[in-house]
Amino acid sequence: MSIVTTPEERFEDVPDYDYPHERVPVTDDGAEMAYVDVAGSGEETFLLMHGEPTWGVLYRKLIPTLAERGRVIVPDMLGLGRSDKYTDPDAYSFDLHYESFETLLFDELDLTDVTLVCQDWGGILGLALAGHHPERFARLVPMNTGVPDGTQEMSDAWHQFADFVESVEELPIEMLVENATATDLTDEELAAYSAPFPTEESKACARVLPFLIPQSPDDEGAATMRAAKERLAEWDKPAFVLFSDSDPITGNARDPLRELIPTAKEQPDTWIEGAMHFLQEDAGEEIAEEIVAFVDRT
Repeated sequence: MSIVTTPEERFEDVPDYDYPHERVPVTDDGAEMAYVDVAGSGEETFLLMHGEPTWGVLYRKLIPTLAERGRVIVPDMLGLGRSDKYTDPDAYSFDLHYESFETLLFDELDLTDVTLVCQDWGGILGLALAGHHPERFARLVPMNTGVPDGTQEMSDAWHQFADFVESVEELPIEMLVENATATDLTDEELAAYSAPFPTEESKACARVLPFLIPQSPDDEGAATMRAAKERLAEWDKPAFVLFSDSDPITGNARDPLRELIPTAKEQPDTWIEGAMHFLQEDAGEEIAEEIVAFVDRT
C-alpha cells in the first residue's frame, strides 16, 4: 500500500508555526504520525486535536498563551499535515485513525492529566479517546464537534460539504478553509493549508473523512462512539463546551453535547462570537484565554 511523505520544503513558508516536530510510526506498516511538542513553562498538559482538512497550524494562535501554562502537544492526523499519507482512499478507516492516536498518545507519549482541546474530527476522535481512557484526561474542551454514533442528525451544511467533496475532481483545500472562516486569511495563511498536499492523490484522507463518520449504528466506529457516549454521560471531571456562534456545519451538535456531559453545565454558557467552523482562525487568542480561565476555575 503506497505511503507518501510530504517534502519538508513544502512547509518552509508556513507563517507562525516554526515549532520543531517529531515523527513516530503508529501503524503496523510503519506509517508515521507527526506532532509538535512544546515544553511550555507550567505544569499543565494540553492536547490540541484538529479536524478536516486542516493540520496543527490551525492552533498556532493558541499555542503561545497555552504554553505559558504548560506542555502543548499538537498531532497531525494520518493523511493530513506533516503526517504520512496513504494514496489509496480505501486505506483509511475510522479504526485506523482511532488506533493510531491511541498508539501515539498513550503507547509512545504516555500522556496523563491531559486537558483536551478538540474540534471537528479532532473532537470526534478526542472525545472517543476520553470516553475509553478517562484516566488519561483531566479536562475536556470540545469545540465545533460532536459524538456521532450513527443515530445523530447531520446538518444540511454538512451534507452539502460532503456532496461537494465527493463530486469535485480536484479538492480545493484553501477554498474549504476560507469558506469556513469569518476572517480574511492572507495568501500565506491559506497556502499553509494546501502545503501538505503536493498532489491530488495525497488528498485521499481529506476526501474520505466525511464518509468515515458513522451514519448508521452498524457503521464502523459506531460502537466505539456509542460506548464513549455512554461513558461521557457519566463524566465527572471538568468540561467546557466552547462553540462558535456562526458555524452551520456543527452548530446543531452544541446543545446535545452540553447536555450529554454532566459537568459541562457547571461552566459558563459561552459562545465565541463572530467565528465560523474554524474558530481557531477567527478567534484563536480569545479561545486560548477562555481555556486558561477554565483551567484556573478547575
